[in-house]
Amino acid sequence: MKRIALNTAALAVLAVTIFPVYWMVLTAFKPARDIQAATPTFWPADPTLEHFASAVAAPGFWTFWRNSLLVTAGAVVFALAVALLAAFAVARMRWRGRGVFVVLVFAAQMAPWEALLVPVFVIARDAELLDSLAMLTGVYFMITLPFTIVTLRGFLQAIPAELEEAAQVDGCSRATAFRRVVFPLLAPGLMATSLFGFITAWNEFAFVNVLIIKAQDRRTLPVWLSSFRDVFGTDWGATMAAATLFALPALLLFLVLQRRVGGGMTAGAVKG
Repeated sequence: MKRIALNTAALAVLAVTIFPVYWMVLTAFKPARDIQAATPTFWPADPTLEHFASAVAAPGFWTFWRNSLLVTAGAVVFALAVALLAAFAVARMRWRGRGVFVVLVFAAQMAPWEALLVPVFVIARDAELLDSLAMLTGVYFMITLPFTIVTLRGFLQAIPAELEEAAQVDGCSRATAFRRVVFPLLAPGLMATSLFGFITAWNEFAFVNVLIIKAQDRRTLPVWLSSFRDVFGTDWGATMAAATLFALPALLLFLVLQRRVGGGMTAGAVKG
């Protein structure tokens, strides 16, 4: 009875969570007459791709898509590179100020990023970096870096240092031991943090809305989607189609990485 109650509660939470996404995708495929109908339908009787064609043909769609990919990929790659070095220094090395550094990283992770909107705007204005994709990439890098360091530090601490020492006894340098032994075991952490960083940067709205003021062609998909209704009026089908296309990259990335996150747990753990 306890298991039945827990499973029922889990299914209820799943239904409540998934239903808005399902309704968004459903509306994207519904003909306009079904969207405006007084009686809602839970399955499109005559599915159509017309709304997706309208969304893709909207002015600036591919430009904003490219901008989002550039700033998101750049921020994630830079954050992984810097965080990997920082996490290794914290987890494997002993140096003065290490504890203070860890506390500062945790504090940065817990701080609300919205509180930095005004300081970041002032810095970008004084440095003449407003309307710059480079500045936006740097901001997303700053947002994702603390979480990436904390997560990778936890994964590194869970990997026994004796594995590196055994590789060094066999003739590997410290860098080679890290690359051949530790790095494969670190794959789940890298995948998890890259997924988090991608979703965070991909969905971010506040900073791009503040930092990109005049150069409208340098904005990203979230800002474009917020003004999409102004372009199409009450065309809810096109709006939901645009939202579906916006959510698709994050979903595909999750589907690709979720297997690697589990498979990387034991990769490289056995010698020979």
